[in-house]
Amino acid sequence: MSSVEATEAPLEISAENWTALPEVATPSENALSTLVSHSLLQAKRLLFGWARDPATTIQTLVYPALTLLMFDVVLGNSISNATGKPAIYGQVAMITLVAAMSGAVVSALGFKTEKATGLLGRFWTMPLHRAAGLTGRLLAEAVRVLITTLFVLGVGFTLGFRFDQGWVAALALIALPVLFGVGFAVLVTALATITEGVMLVSLVTIVNTLLMFFNTGFVPKVAYPVWLQDIVANQPMSCAIEAMRGLSYGGPVAESLWKTVAWTVGLIVLFGWPAIRGYQRAAQTAG
Repeated sequence: MSSVEATEAPLEISAENWTALPEVATPSENALSTLVSHSLLQAKRLLFGWARDPATTIQTLVYPALTLLMFDVVLGNSISNATGKPAIYGQVAMITLVAAMSGAVVSALGFKTEKATGLLGRFWTMPLHRAAGLTGRLLAEAVRVLITTLFVLGVGFTLGFRFDQGWVAALALIALPVLFGVGFAVLVTALATITEGVMLVSLVTIVNTLLMFFNTGFVPKVAYPVWLQDIVANQPMSCAIEAMRGLSYGGPVAESLWKTVAWTVGLIVLFGWPAIRGYQRAAQTAG
């Protein structure tokens, strides 16, 4: 047999020399592991995009830091003298929460852009978990709020803020703005699916302004008119501020802490389904 014939001879495979390749299990698109991995990818995509955007960096880091510095210089001594407590503890708590709410607007506007450019629609037609877009966005929001909180706390330390209640209380304090921010992000996402960009910014700005100026981060509730005191004391920002103040400077924590959790869970329950349905509609009609 020539070398050519040997080359062209068919390869005989017998049962003795045949080894079957192992089957590789492919996770379902709806599996929990798929949701986790796809959510992490979506969160990574958003975080890298925000990191490359100067406007987002200013909104996330520079604006909260300058606001805290401004409040401390202009109002710090006056508030401390009026309340008998260092103002920085209330101001740091308030600014972390304001930054969490303000940053959610940037994320919502990014969502509107992705819808207009058709990116949401492309994701919807790809073999991705249907919920990964929304859960990844909320996960990215949580990371953004965490970074902002740590940065504001760093600036607060230079102005006299301290963790006087131990490291466990410090971890709980850091977690509160993240929890609060996720609840508010669900609300903003639901609004983003039913409003235009300008209307969205206007609505959220009004809410932010009202919550920012009518809370106990500036002065105690007794400084407000009697008819307004209960509203101020029980609005979500005041509850979170009092819990964070107690976890850092000292004081009662339990009541304000469970109220903060209740507010957050309430926002998620109330606006979670509208956010999910709105996200689905936006992805199916994007482009």
